[in-house]
Amino acid sequence: MLRKAELQRLLNYVSHSRHPERDRVMVLLSFRAGLRAKEVAQLTWSMVTDTTGELADAISLHNKASKGRGGGRTIPLHRELADALSALKTARGDRIRPDRSVIYSERATGYSPNAVAIWFHTRYREIGLEGASSHSGRRTFITAIAKKITEAGGSLRDVQEMAGHSSLSMTQRYIQGDSAAKRNVIGLI
Repeated sequence: MLRKAELQRLLNYVSHSRHPERDRVMVLLSFRAGLRAKEVAQLTWSMVTDTTGELADAISLHNKASKGRGGGRTIPLHRELADALSALKTARGDRIRPDRSVIYSERATGYSPNAVAIWFHTRYREIGLEGASSHSGRRTFITAIAKKITEAGGSLRDVQEMAGHSSLSMTQRYIQGDSAAKRNVIGLI
């Protein structure tokens, strides 16, 4: 799990890249939607826009774009990610079409899942974060929503569904514990 300061350092770094709008969206798809590298690579505009072409209020990830038969899911769109997608949409102009990839390079119509993983590995290395991977943002996202879900009236089952896991035990492997929270909860009962 990465700290807020590390996420901010990464966002600051990509804001000076050759493609700052695209790169910001890539980071936020990981940290604010918990997408896997494959899902970032497979995401099309139709999954983040409504029938009129306006940004939707959720990502509608298809099974094909995810990990398998049950991997498709709907993830509410975080405000920061929505703003980044809007900026990318504006920057791309008439190149936005429902069937086109949200993330692509100058030389290709999309990134492969491996290219997304390498992109994250390279950016983390460039800012001095050793041991981080394309899954680091996903782990951070899942842990963060697990900590807040009961405040929102939800349960770990909701976290499981947003993560696209087939079992709750898989979701639990992602959630990092917090010793201070354990001490605090004992005081509440």
